[in-house]
Amino acid sequence: MDTNVVIVGAGPAGLAVAACLKKAGQDFVILEKAAEIAPSWRRHYRRLHLHTVKSFSSLPFVPFPKSHPRYVPREKVVAYLDAYAQRFGLKPHFGVTVKSIRREGDRLQVETDAGPFSASKVIVATGNNAQPVMPGFPGIEAFKGEVLHSSAYTQAAPYAGKDVLVVGMGNTGAEIALDLADSGARPTMSLRKGVHIVPRQLFGVPIQMVGIASRTMPRALNDWMFPKILDLALGRLEKYGIVRPKQGILAQIEAGRIPVIDVGTVAAIKAGRIGIAPDIASFTGHGVTFADGVEKKFDAAIFATGYRPGYDGFLPAELRPEKSGVNPRARQLGVYLVGFYNPVTGLLREIGIEAQAVAKDIAGRG
Repeated sequence: MDTNVVIVGAGPAGLAVAACLKKAGQDFVILEKAAEIAPSWRRHYRRLHLHTVKSFSSLPFVPFPKSHPRYVPREKVVAYLDAYAQRFGLKPHFGVTVKSIRREGDRLQVETDAGPFSASKVIVATGNNAQPVMPGFPGIEAFKGEVLHSSAYTQAAPYAGKDVLVVGMGNTGAEIALDLADSGARPTMSLRKGVHIVPRQLFGVPIQMVGIASRTMPRALNDWMFPKILDLALGRLEKYGIVRPKQGILAQIEAGRIPVIDVGTVAAIKAGRIGIAPDIASFTGHGVTFADGVEKKFDAAIFATGYRPGYDGFLPAELRPEKSGVNPRARQLGVYLVGFYNPVTGLLREIGIEAQAVAKDIAGRG
């Protein structure tokens, strides 16, 4: 099939750029390996809400309904994305897995398990959360409890009354631990290294808006100011076992590590409803030995250990995103990357900005 643009991925990034291309009168096809749009959003745990405000989290041209809460719940995000695709008449080719992308003359050849596609431009919008990461630990094969990645976690009810180890304290791990604590489980989070934690609202102002306002400030000023403000807002968390990294928040974001946006986990830790433990030394038949030598029994272990992008198998190394989420060399060859940069100002907000810029660039090139 010949087309002007091939869009790989039908999540928020793929839908946003498709809508922008349609507005610009550009021909395109969308390829999605799953059987539906936004598969990652559909599989997320039920408690999930957007951590960014709805006014800065919608896709181009279509704001969230006024009736939605400030922080939109997962099921309403999914419904919004379904309606967005319908509104713009976006009809992805489902069940199509991209195998490779290569340049042949002035065209890009996209090989898939459903046959080849030829395009002048390719937009990779598969996102950073395509493949769950499950690290190995000594003795884990002997552990008799349940082991699962956070991508398979849906709700806390099955864990009520149980001791549950949550491995990792990113945004997902922190919220799953809170979900467990609120539902009668006894969660403990294992932290391998320090973590920056910010409140969802700082003295009544959404942290996303604070991030937007502070972007133009010198990094040194940010690094000096925010620890003091956060200690005032959240308290000093070292006494609970949570250490702040030496590297500042902005530097961590540039390295791809987003701060934890607290939705109540800190209060639960302070109240003793969520335990904090160091890194894992090894698993045992019935639990874990931590790096400090302490042993504890657990009924289940949930690995909130993140994801890796899904482009390794089809995108050559020289075309993959850099730390900023873009790659100038790739763009010169007609390959655009959308949805790989996740600043503190919000991934969905960034997707909207990127999608409009990419569509404008493609339309301008003809």
